[in-house]
Amino acid sequence: MADLFDTPPTAQPNAPRPLADRLRPRSLSEVIGQTHVLSPEGPLGAMLAAHSLSSLVLWGPPGVGKTTIARLLAAETDLAFVQISAIFTGVPELRKVFESAKIRRQNGQGTLLFVDEIHRFNKAQQDGFLPYMEDGTILLVGATTENPSFELNAALLSRAQVIVLERLNLVDLERLAQRAEKELARALPLNGDAREVMIEMADGDGRALLNLIEQVAAWRVDKPLTRDQLSTRLMRRAAKYDKSGEEHYNLISALHKSVRGSDPDAALYWFARMLEGGEDPRFLARRITRMAVEDIGLADPQAQQVCLEGWQTYERLGSPEGELALAQAVVYLALAPKSNAVYAAYKAARAAARDTGSHPPPLHIRNAPTRLMKDIGYGAGYAYDHDQEDAFSGQDYFPEGMKRPIYYNPPERGFERELKKRIDYFSKLRAKRQS
Repeated sequence: MADLFDTPPTAQPNAPRPLADRLRPRSLSEVIGQTHVLSPEGPLGAMLAAHSLSSLVLWGPPGVGKTTIARLLAAETDLAFVQISAIFTGVPELRKVFESAKIRRQNGQGTLLFVDEIHRFNKAQQDGFLPYMEDGTILLVGATTENPSFELNAALLSRAQVIVLERLNLVDLERLAQRAEKELARALPLNGDAREVMIEMADGDGRALLNLIEQVAAWRVDKPLTRDQLSTRLMRRAAKYDKSGEEHYNLISALHKSVRGSDPDAALYWFARMLEGGEDPRFLARRITRMAVEDIGLADPQAQQVCLEGWQTYERLGSPEGELALAQAVVYLALAPKSNAVYAAYKAARAAARDTGSHPPPLHIRNAPTRLMKDIGYGAGYAYDHDQEDAFSGQDYFPEGMKRPIYYNPPERGFERELKKRIDYFSKLRAKRQS
């Protein structure tokens, strides 16, 4: 996949040039956005200032300048720029690329090999780059829209620095639109509101914005178009969402943390983003229920029931009507008192169980169904709590010799305020009985 300002290799010299090609930056200083990596304090700026460029993996969404930056890095360092795509390149083509780079190196010039969609190469193909990176035959610059931690080999990542590129913000996109108008020598036929809509439609993708601008600039209208007129003529881009990839986990994390942070508006926004991206509402119902038991717990025991009822309502109504029941559960969870006391206690108890898994229960609480078991002490000395004062015996139920731990420590929030009172009450009684 070509990136922002990348020229298709088959373009003819006299053919009409796309706007993205005509606006291709001629130097890194002309690149819009990515100042966090291109500024003198940024990683690429520092490398260039030190005249020490290393192999790189450029990770970022489409249309943010990965190809452009790679091409300009080659120009800044006097390296031959060679571009391949992992989608269309096999082992024979790679061999030819490496052989050409060897010859170029013997003649005194290095090679910056730009590999678009590098995550598409399998493990063996990725390993094939390593010897040529190590001996200096190539300086590798890979581009990917996927998380390199998941998609690239550890050996390759250890030899390359990952540079994270960000989607263009609204200010960046406006600068790009102004640059396009200067190139076209005319203003776009849009009023202020319509211009904002067009920029929002690009969704942080510079190439997408330039494609929209080309469409709009070609229209012949008597007066600037309004927001509604523009929306009628242009189709909104589909939201960036991969139900099995990085965005999937990013968005569910955003939803979960918004609920945990007691922000119903943010929670509803991320919930809606996932639905708009095509997420299965049943997955959301399951994760919402998990939030109830993990982050709210006994601070509001009703929260879990609200989630289960919302899930059941969705199963009966289906989409889109049933999604409202899940939205209702999301809002309830966001506004419920929060506690992870049971979750923390459960994890601590599991850890203790792993460490003390061979300790038997004390004799007095072991079951004694046979005479032999009774003779050797099973059940001996057990105090039946209902027969005791306050229906509480205060006996020790942990393994013999194990110091009594405290796993569950409820906060004074929501219903757990009452549970804390009960714990304190039983602790005092236990101390009294044992004394």
